[in-house]
Amino acid sequence: MSVQVRPLGDKDFFPWLGLLEGYSEFNKSDLTDEKALRVWSWIIDKNHDLDGAVAVDDNGDFVGFTLYRAFPRTLSGDVGLFIDDLFVTKAVGDSAVSKSLLDFARDYAKAHNYRKLQWISTTDDKATRKLYDEVGARTSWVTYEAEV
Repeated sequence: MSVQVRPLGDKDFFPWLGLLEGYSEFNKSDLTDEKALRVWSWIIDKNHDLDGAVAVDDNGDFVGFTLYRAFPRTLSGDVGLFIDDLFVTKAVGDSAVSKSLLDFARDYAKAHNYRKLQWISTTDDKATRKLYDEVGARTSWVTYEAEV
């Protein structure tokens, strides 16, 4: 199977929504219509930082997506690209599709003169982390979060 990765477009909502549902299920997260519509409105709003791409197979089916956004790197005085989400369907489950999505994000970053590509992963997703170890370098940073 080959895939083509391309930017998400205005008419991609329903196929993307199917992927988002799978992604939410994978992450044991509750997805509501309100959340899905809000995220989609960010993606298609050219004035919003969030952008995305989709992997499409030979049949035209959406088999993966990634969402990303620029972020300032204050100590470097430049801008990086942060991958917020990357998901490939279980049916495909192919690291080549994930790598294609990462490559697309890297090319996007290069085209916008961003200096770093960053993302996070859960510690227990060994298959995904194996790919991430091949395409990037694990940092020593620890991620924290707090409710506000």
